[in-house]
Amino acid sequence: MKRFAKTVIATAVFAIAAQSFAAPVKKSNESASISPTEREKIEEIVHQYLLKKPEVLVEAMQVLQRKQYEQAQETVKQTQQAAASFANALFHQANDPVSGNPNGKVTVVEFFDYQCPHCIDMAPVMDSIIKANPDLRVVYKEFPIRGPVSEFAARAALAANLQGKYAEFSHALLTSGQQLTQDSIMQIATGLGLDMSKLKKDMDDNKIKDQLKSNIKLAQDLKLFGTPALFVGKTNAKGNEPINYVPGQVDQTQLQQMIDKAK
Repeated sequence: MKRFAKTVIATAVFAIAAQSFAAPVKKSNESASISPTEREKIEEIVHQYLLKKPEVLVEAMQVLQRKQYEQAQETVKQTQQAAASFANALFHQANDPVSGNPNGKVTVVEFFDYQCPHCIDMAPVMDSIIKANPDLRVVYKEFPIRGPVSEFAARAALAANLQGKYAEFSHALLTSGQQLTQDSIMQIATGLGLDMSKLKKDMDDNKIKDQLKSNIKLAQDLKLFGTPALFVGKTNAKGNEPINYVPGQVDQTQLQQMIDKAK
């Protein structure tokens, strides 16, 4: 309680309280300095005040949460508006793994990370939505934002795509039920019968590294702030056609509604 008060709330009232203890501010460009003793007195006042009125903490957190929510909503709005301008990069980027119906009239794009728990939970949803929609095309955007192992897994998956086993391998990574390591990723690849010599060589190919860089650049342009991130729209969407964007995990019903809306 005391530490929280000093770090979150004290800053907000520090300047006001300082006026009672600090030396008068000189009329110059020099700012008044607060001594350690004076700072300690101010923090103690803040602490005692919050002990008497703890509801101030609740009010402060509510204000913070409201601001964070408003900022997130504004970011979602901006991404939604920007998506149409990036339709080609979203739906038709060269070498992106595609599943479902390659000629489907509606496309779902998923940015995901193999170590993201919400992406793992989305795996069965994506499988079910593909089965329920024979005219659906799905594009997978490897977006490794959770460290070196995620980046290693993404490169391995894109290398597996060159052997025609992306869907199989990607699904195995997402549903392995274990913490991924470089060794476990290679074991999964071996178990699926991938050509390991070719896989390792392709993983280090600049084409795959550049593909990941393109995905990350696109995610930055779209101001994505996490995974999963879903975009749904007409496969042949032009710059003036809406593309629906939803950050975070959704269930099959929600995703189906987005698909129906895009038809």
